[in-house]
Amino acid sequence: MKKKSDSERGSVAAELAIALPAVVLALLLGAGALGAAARQVSLQDAVADAARLLGRGESAATAHAAVTASVSDANVSSELSGDLSCVSASVDAVVGRVIRIPLTASSCALSGGL
Repeated sequence: MKKKSDSERGSVAAELAIALPAVVLALLLGAGALGAAARQVSLQDAVADAARLLGRGESAATAHAAVTASVSDANVSSELSGDLSCVSASVDAVVGRVIRIPLTASSCALSGGL
């Protein structure tokens, strides 16, 4: 069995100390990306609900409140286009205080539906 020389002692600890911050950063970015994806799904779901509310004849304020109840800081807009009631919303997802990802969602529903 070969013995390690004195120059090789502690090399595993040094390699771990160098690699550990990169692993932690990758895990944090992955968790942030999953959070942004979950927020996108919530935004899309809220916009679809708001479009259906508008299609049923509810006020624009009620539809906007439905979106902001689900995604608190979303910018919401709505419009009636022919037989369609459309709602759009946008919000920035923040990953690690530095990275901002703009998220947008839009949905339309047939006006006058139940």
